[in-house]
Amino acid sequence: MLVARPDDEKALSLADELSIFLEERGHSIICENKTSIALGNGDGIDISSLKGDAAVVIGGDGTVLHTVRQLENQIPIIGINRGRVGFLTDIEPEEAKEYLLKIEAGNYAIEKRMRLSLSVDGEYIGQALNEAVIVSSRPAKILQLTINIDHVPAERFRADGVIISTATGSTGYAMSAGGPIVDPWIDGFLIVPLAPYYLSSRPHLISSKRRLRVELDSTKPADLVVDGQHIMEVFNGNVLSIEKSQKPALFINAGKNFFAKVDSKLKTL
Repeated sequence: MLVARPDDEKALSLADELSIFLEERGHSIICENKTSIALGNGDGIDISSLKGDAAVVIGGDGTVLHTVRQLENQIPIIGINRGRVGFLTDIEPEEAKEYLLKIEAGNYAIEKRMRLSLSVDGEYIGQALNEAVIVSSRPAKILQLTINIDHVPAERFRADGVIISTATGSTGYAMSAGGPIVDPWIDGFLIVPLAPYYLSSRPHLISSKRRLRVELDSTKPADLVVDGQHIMEVFNGNVLSIEKSQKPALFINAGKNFFAKVDSKLKTL
């Protein structure tokens, strides 16, 4: 399957080039709907129930998050970087064909990345690979939130909001908000308050085996944002429940060391 950022001409051009390259090598190629339309090939397919060998995603981390969110049945993803940082897109465009040949030869491993399964007041709303964020929908209006861990109120604080992140998402919004960088092999929930009013409100990293609930104790308007892709209003008394998903995202391991990526992508910007 090929997915490219539909508003990036270079990403679309590379998708077209790789499609020809793979078809000439005898592979069947399916283009995601928006990619197909942007390439001028008419409607593609709804990839939600697709069962394929691999997905080649060309764009930035947002394109990868969008693809993972669309896939009901997770298939292995290889990301080709056409974004700015690209923690989920390991391969640079000039490396793409070389890595696709390695995949063709079976010289790869698949890495599982934990996702969050999310419910509001007991109603399932979806899954997140990076994070779920409860944030004030009005600037400079502070929310009050209660964090419950294993049914015990662990912390109450006032802040602009809170980020519940996976280890994968720790290099995204959570890091920008002052959270730690977490080894992606760790299964856990990273809790990062957004601009907390009290200095004692610090990030927490807890086991994914815990039962985690976040209650909004505020009459001020707020939004729940999932992976920066999906937004819904939440209200006073709503409870966000977070569990480890039974369907992890699957990535083809391109052999790029995570800590080397941190050094090269974050320390030189």
